[in-house]
Amino acid sequence: MALVVSLSGCGAVPGPLPRAADAPTPAPVASPPASPGTAPTPSAAVTNGPTVVQARQAMREWVHRYNTTLRTRKWWNQNDLLDALFVEAALHEGVVERNHEIFGSKPGHRPIKVTGTPTIYLPRPERQQPIGEWFIAQATYKDAKGHARPHLLAFLGTAGQPFKLAVATPIHWGERMPKPRLDADGYIADMDTDVARAVAQEYLNFWNNEKKEGASGYRLAKDSYSRKAFPAVYKGAYVEFAGHGSIFGFRTADGGSFFLFGLVNNPKHVNQVLSEALLVPDGGRTIRELGGNWFS
Repeated sequence: MALVVSLSGCGAVPGPLPRAADAPTPAPVASPPASPGTAPTPSAAVTNGPTVVQARQAMREWVHRYNTTLRTRKWWNQNDLLDALFVEAALHEGVVERNHEIFGSKPGHRPIKVTGTPTIYLPRPERQQPIGEWFIAQATYKDAKGHARPHLLAFLGTAGQPFKLAVATPIHWGERMPKPRLDADGYIADMDTDVARAVAQEYLNFWNNEKKEGASGYRLAKDSYSRKAFPAVYKGAYVEFAGHGSIFGFRTADGGSFFLFGLVNNPKHVNQVLSEALLVPDGGRTIRELGGNWFS
């Protein structure tokens, strides 16, 4: 059994989730938040997003700060350290480390040593979220069990400030990232935001045991990792998910949509985080799970 840790009074908590759709400021309880593709055209002050080279360097700098932080004694109890590295689902994972300390278990976060050159998925600057710039990186490093495998990481940043990790998950064994649809300048094409909201809602319904499977218009694949994992994790100290973070994603080369987001508890009762990398084929209604990570 795991203790439910409260985020009340934690200075690192304020962020875009849970929040109401398209809301410019956070609210305490979520309906599905806006996805990156729904952003209105921003002002000229925020249209100069990072290049691929700059995004890759931003990830390297984040990894260095992350590894340095992990060498700090009981870093998870220092709100300023959490806030400097994480937002959204990743921030909740940082706070869950307090559970591990209470129960005498080892921290769930491990140092990251990236091998090879990360792949960067970059949206057009004018399609950035109102809350800041973002990009997705695919990088290979060891997972919690010491196996080298590809991981997906989404980063959020504001002008002049370092990027922070919003959500991350390893790719499941045997799966691979779909090829993105790119525009003439090499930027990823916008995902279908209506599908994004419906898919996120379907995952919330499923993991909260709402008995509404398919009500969103979509269903988890029969061989989904979530279908296999849910019966086991639901027996423990399970806390209902209150919402999800920003949905990062893009249109795939064959017309489908790729999504990356994390399910989170109410900030007052943080017990677990579920990060998901999902694919819906063009015209399809089945959600294929490319990657997922349960952190509790």
